[in-house]
Amino acid sequence: MVKEKILVVDDEQDIIELIKYNLEMGGFRVSSAYNGEDALRLAKREPPDLLILDLMLPGMDGLEVCQVLKKESQTSHIPIIMLTAKTGEPDIVVGLGLGADDYITKPFSTRELIARVKAVLRRVKPGSPKEKLVLSDLIVDSSNYRATVRGNPIDLTHTEFNLLLFLVQRQGRVMTRQQILDGVLGDDAFVTDRTVDVHIRRLRMKLKEASSYIVTRRGIGYMFQPTPSEEAS
Repeated sequence: MVKEKILVVDDEQDIIELIKYNLEMGGFRVSSAYNGEDALRLAKREPPDLLILDLMLPGMDGLEVCQVLKKESQTSHIPIIMLTAKTGEPDIVVGLGLGADDYITKPFSTRELIARVKAVLRRVKPGSPKEKLVLSDLIVDSSNYRATVRGNPIDLTHTEFNLLLFLVQRQGRVMTRQQILDGVLGDDAFVTDRTVDVHIRRLRMKLKEASSYIVTRRGIGYMFQPTPSEEAS
């Protein structure tokens, strides 16, 4: 069985060595980079199964790296866990808004980091093949992790696709933010209601004309409704 490969990006050698040792003990292959430019080169040359990315990097910072990776088709699928000493919500929200899947703040326990890595990798693994879900002009194909609107493919991260699939499979039912957290982001992810709202906002932006299918029930949560609604926001 091929071991999953993790790319660790941090400008502190001690942190990289600590993470590398524990990941390798956990059965992963690990490569590393000390700055954003090298991280991009490595990710493009041999895309990892997951990226652990420090936000505070010399030169090109982690947010810039995340933005570049998510814009390029060759690397947009790579799940990212942000590693940061910043605990302020704005930095976390920006990172999640750029397409990161999770975050962990320094100082951190290695057990928590390994749990986060495994949780994100579980979320991005394709499930068993299922029939295509056709809803108006939106098609969601869970066997290929592919969604199209009016025949045009939508470039979604794994988390965004799982969120869309979760809502589509429960169309017509209002799902609370906590239900979405539990069903999409998992119990191991350190996330908040705000995280759900950020992912919903990004998903709507990418769905464009089909964005109105995701309806907000203020004070409760969200519902997928394949008929446009004035309540979508």
